[in-house]
Amino acid sequence: MVIGDSRSAIGIEAVEVRRDMKLVLKMLFAAILVYMIGMTTWVSLHKSIVLSPSEFSWTGSPWAVATLFDAYLGFITFYTWVAYKETSWAARVIWFLLIMGLGNIAMSSYVLIQLFRLRPEQPAREILGRSRA
Repeated sequence: MVIGDSRSAIGIEAVEVRRDMKLVLKMLFAAILVYMIGMTTWVSLHKSIVLSPSEFSWTGSPWAVATLFDAYLGFITFYTWVAYKETSWAARVIWFLLIMGLGNIAMSSYVLIQLFRLRPEQPAREILGRSRA
């Protein structure tokens, strides 16, 4: 076997893995988005969050409160990446409001937008870096 041939075969495999990873990530974040929209809609039709303050009281349900803190600290963690990645203050503010208001719906939408912006030859890891100005 010629060395050049093995390198090109490895290169083809690497391109396929990159393409497959982007597809897997798109499917994962699309599934999260659809599930969260569906679940949020279903729960909202059964009981409004505005009418549920006792379900989020520290004394009545400490696990609900702890889970809420966990979720929002996760949102802030994710937003830190978004703030690094986005170069415009307007985009940073808009994404902060969306992430804090919609949680995983906004977060999965953000990742999907980043994935669909990639050119076919770009690997999924390219979404991690800062956006071009």
